[in-house]
Amino acid sequence: MPTRIAIVEDHPVVRQGLRSWLADSEFELVGEAGSAETAVAMIRGCHPDLLLLDVRLPGADGLDCLTRLRDEGLRMPAVIFSGYENPTFNARAAAIGALGYLSKEIDQERLLAALRLAARGESCWSREEMRRLTGALATDRVENDLEAPLTKRENEVLKQLAFGLSNKEIAQALGISYETAKEHVQHILRKIGVTDRTQAAVWAVRRGLV
Repeated sequence: MPTRIAIVEDHPVVRQGLRSWLADSEFELVGEAGSAETAVAMIRGCHPDLLLLDVRLPGADGLDCLTRLRDEGLRMPAVIFSGYENPTFNARAAAIGALGYLSKEIDQERLLAALRLAARGESCWSREEMRRLTGALATDRVENDLEAPLTKRENEVLKQLAFGLSNKEIAQALGISYETAKEHVQHILRKIGVTDRTQAAVWAVRRGLV
């Protein structure tokens, strides 16, 4: 029996390539969506066994989409497929239960091998990725442990940080200077008791900030 798979990817050319790769495999493509919003309705309708989704999508990103699916009880195995190698994306994906984070530079053989693992409910994270994420995922300070509450602006900065933005991009998104954004990030890391941006992203995900 084929494994029913759905794809959430906003670039038609990439979707066409994936269709071609899946055509001669044991995977049956049962649904496609180009945005997080249309993905939810599509997945409700076709009930795939496995989900492959991009990070950067119009509107909400792919990780927000996966969080929403989980919240709605749609818990099929999911693998992230992205052109962005960003440690905060990896951390968020792992924190919400994605079984892997694959680069769009991957070849057909490795993609299919990873999907086979995920279809069985097994992780397709590489050993290197898991070593890098172990420390971040182990970080679990509770809100009451904060030295001081995060300010409204710090919460805004933390959300942008968890979305994978650099200090420069955070500054542009929030209309503040680069130095101010950098200072906010340093204060946030100190307040929540973590040492890097990856751990901060996991902290934000686990507290429902993103």
